[in-house]
Amino acid sequence: EEIPGGPVDRGHGRGGMENRVIWLRALSFVLAVQVTVVAVIPWLLRHVGPRDDLGTWRAVGLIPLVLGVALLIVCNVLFVRQGRGTAAPYDPPRALVIQGPYRYLRNPMYVSAHLIVVGLSLWLGAVTVLGYAVVLGVAYHVFVRYYEEPRLTAMFGEPYEEYLRTVPRWSPRRCQGVRRRVNR
Repeated sequence: EEIPGGPVDRGHGRGGMENRVIWLRALSFVLAVQVTVVAVIPWLLRHVGPRDDLGTWRAVGLIPLVLGVALLIVCNVLFVRQGRGTAAPYDPPRALVIQGPYRYLRNPMYVSAHLIVVGLSLWLGAVTVLGYAVVLGVAYHVFVRYYEEPRLTAMFGEPYEEYLRTVPRWSPRRCQGVRRRVNR
């Protein structure tokens, strides 16, 4: 059964306007921030520094690139539909999202961004873009460890602490039953 304004509501109930606003805020963040980080900056860096002509091997970069884009889309959709919020730190989900890729690792959105940038570095043969991917990975780790995890612990309490104990931060693994244990 659909709950008006709830995460399953597709915009037809009383919360339809609120859902459209959340989608608009999410899209704004994706375009303004995520696209800048994973596409615009790498594109601007493509001719800075050394380049390596990988020939036909550059097509290998399409694998992490496509996987990263798909994962980024899935994560953003989950934040809106299940979390009723966005990926923006100033407009976070109101509910803890532990479905889909979040069952297997805590930060699939950051992993997806990293995959996209690594894929672009290979596709473009741009060593500087690969360096940017390394810096981005370190920045994500510091942000998650020292800002995001303490903030989410304060917001969601014990369910998030259980999630921290059962789901790895960066390296995915099969996590059976996480949903049942966290959503008591």
